[in-house]
Amino acid sequence: MNWSKLSDKTSIHLAFFVFFSISVTAQKSFQDFKNVYPDNNEIILDNSEVYDISIANNALKIVQDNHYEALILTQNGILNNKESFSYSDLIMLKGYDAYTVLTENGKEKKIKVTQSNEKQSQQNSIFYNDVKERQLIFPSLETGAKKVYNYQNEFLDPHLLHKFIFGSYLPMENASIEIRTDKNVVIDYKIFNDPNKTISFSKTEKKGKWVYKWALTNIKAAKFEEGSPGYLYDVPHIDFYVKEFTANNKTTPVLGDVAELFNYYRGFVKNLNKTEDPDLKAFTLELTKNSKTDEEKVKTIFYWVKENIKYIAFENGYEGFIPREASLVYQRKFGDCKDMASIISCMSNYANVKDVTIAWIGTREIPYSYNDLATPSVDNHMVAVFKKDKDYIFLDGTDKETRYGIPTSFIQGKEVLFNENDQYKIYPVPVVPANQNEIKETVNLTINNSKLVGTAKMERYGYNRSHILMQIGDASNKTRLDMIKSLVLKGNNKFNLKNFKEENLTNKDLPYTIDYDFDLDNYIVKVDKEIYVNLFLDRILESTTLAKDRVSQYEFDYLTQFTNQYALEIPKNCTIKYLPKNFTLDNDYIKADFTYQQKGNMLYLNVSLAQKKLLLNKTDFEPWNETIKKLKTNYNETLILLEK
Repeated sequence: MNWSKLSDKTSIHLAFFVFFSISVTAQKSFQDFKNVYPDNNEIILDNSEVYDISIANNALKIVQDNHYEALILTQNGILNNKESFSYSDLIMLKGYDAYTVLTENGKEKKIKVTQSNEKQSQQNSIFYNDVKERQLIFPSLETGAKKVYNYQNEFLDPHLLHKFIFGSYLPMENASIEIRTDKNVVIDYKIFNDPNKTISFSKTEKKGKWVYKWALTNIKAAKFEEGSPGYLYDVPHIDFYVKEFTANNKTTPVLGDVAELFNYYRGFVKNLNKTEDPDLKAFTLELTKNSKTDEEKVKTIFYWVKENIKYIAFENGYEGFIPREASLVYQRKFGDCKDMASIISCMSNYANVKDVTIAWIGTREIPYSYNDLATPSVDNHMVAVFKKDKDYIFLDGTDKETRYGIPTSFIQGKEVLFNENDQYKIYPVPVVPANQNEIKETVNLTINNSKLVGTAKMERYGYNRSHILMQIGDASNKTRLDMIKSLVLKGNNKFNLKNFKEENLTNKDLPYTIDYDFDLDNYIVKVDKEIYVNLFLDRILESTTLAKDRVSQYEFDYLTQFTNQYALEIPKNCTIKYLPKNFTLDNDYIKADFTYQQKGNMLYLNVSLAQKKLLLNKTDFEPWNETIKKLKTNYNETLILLEK
């Protein structure tokens, strides 16, 4: 590391971290840690952050010092020789130091990290997409070795102070965040996911500054489970922010309520698309010339943007907040979510539709509402909003397949923030009901010796249309065949897809349709003159039983209505010996109806099943599992035919 990059103050802070680390870990030997963590290859000894917030030249100066220390417990732990930390043009890296610590003859020996590289951080949010990642490769690791690194950041914008997480995928001995502020700086904070108040807090005065500290010890490894909505829903963490500061008898507000957050955002868009682009305006008028209503114009513009502007996330510095001019997006034919919102709203204005504006929103991976936390931590996405009468239509150009009229699935249930009549407005994004995301299928079946032979038609609406088409993309030949086969798979692994035909691939307002033929071997069981046929060729939600020790909530991508009809032609030489009973279920989670009906030589099983709840909390797990158990019981009901 080039220490000349660091100030004396930085050196003092880093020295403090090293001393603190030694004082903590010296209390336990390597064998002590092995005994406490017998099932772990590695543990985190310390993860600490110290912020120094002062006033210089009538503005805030915010410096953050970070310390990380991990201990290798096993040979397998040696394989994890990389660590990384992040920074950006707005959260600048001032310097760093990293080394491996070995113990030889009772003394610690440091081996400096000399191999590191910088890469672009992989993030989906619109904010901080210029984030860079410094990857460190630690040398000479062995059991008992420690990986240690320290780095310093400077926040150029006080609005961008972010969260501290008291947890990791590894167990953690100590985690702490300390904030030192001048006395004329006012901060506030919110703690999440700590219902038992296990995080300790202290506020003291030291050398004319307020010192706030939060700490937690002996933290279990976070358990990341399938279907989890994200670690921010479970892992304890703190978000803090500067409310205001006073310099030269003038108090400057920073954050604290939605109005201040809105004013911060509005500063980035106040001059957006003020200069008319004659080419884009002429194109827009030509594009919408046959549209008779404002809604038809908006829909036409929305679909054109989705088809012709390629989504690429790229930002640098404040570009993470500022949408680009619609004229530039039109010229380039690519942009990020902010740019999509910019060109949709601008083109709508050119088409003389005044009720389309840009808006800020957080995706479902963020658990906060604006009332919970009015800071940029709540938002990571932008869309356009069209006010239709008293309702609002959400226009997200980043998802190519989602139809007009419903929001993208990853913002369902969230709140959108936008400007209406020069005032901020918060509006809830609805959860799209199951009946708009229907999977509808009719399956006609005949029995041919031991095979079940079928012709079928599947129709997929809403998210079940858009998500599948995004997955399939432009796959062709065998790859596409395999993807379609997995989509329509019936019964067991003897399912044979003979042929298929797709329809409505490009029309977003029509269901994606697959007509197909198949046969299913080794599915029918014959014992003497009895033939056993289970008509539940699709066992909906059967695999969603939740483990008793599950920690995280369980989240579905969207709600679905399943409407299936299985029509079996009864062989002429057979009669029905046993017909399963009809089944009805209606609770907080599922509404289901399974009905059998015989008409002449045809037997019909009609299945209707709709999901009701997008997110299952821990209190829902037991009743949800009981619901799935009831479904399974009925899925096992088997039709018995008797040969004459």
